[in-house]
Amino acid sequence: MGFTKFVEAGRVTLVNGGKYDGKLVVIANVVNQSRVLADNPVDGVPRQLFSFAQLTLTSLKINIPPGARSGAIRKQLEKDDIKGKWGATAYAKKLALREAKRNMNDFDRYKSKVAKQVRNRKVKAIVKTLKKK
Repeated sequence: MGFTKFVEAGRVTLVNGGKYDGKLVVIANVVNQSRVLADNPVDGVPRQLFSFAQLTLTSLKINIPPGARSGAIRKQLEKDDIKGKWGATAYAKKLALREAKRNMNDFDRYKSKVAKQVRNRKVKAIVKTLKKK
């Protein structure tokens, strides 16, 4: 199986660090073998250079020509509902769960622990009955 995610104009990527950590950006143009020009006018990320180390490629892609301006990118993002598609991906859900767990207070952690114990007791009881048969 070959590669499916390429660094190309229109590829939607996730910023890994810096000021815009966690935001989606669209590659407008490839500058050289280590940097791209990207922006996201919908989320307020200005057009700037990003190194590949700062980006995670996603499977999402919009149809824009290389070097497209911010207005064209904005229209295509809204037309293709990229935020909705991103929210439905497994990686976005995993990041949301990680963020929710990070923001838990003591009582939330306690409720989570008790729910896990109850679930494990039920599984253990089912396994015990299956072993007897």
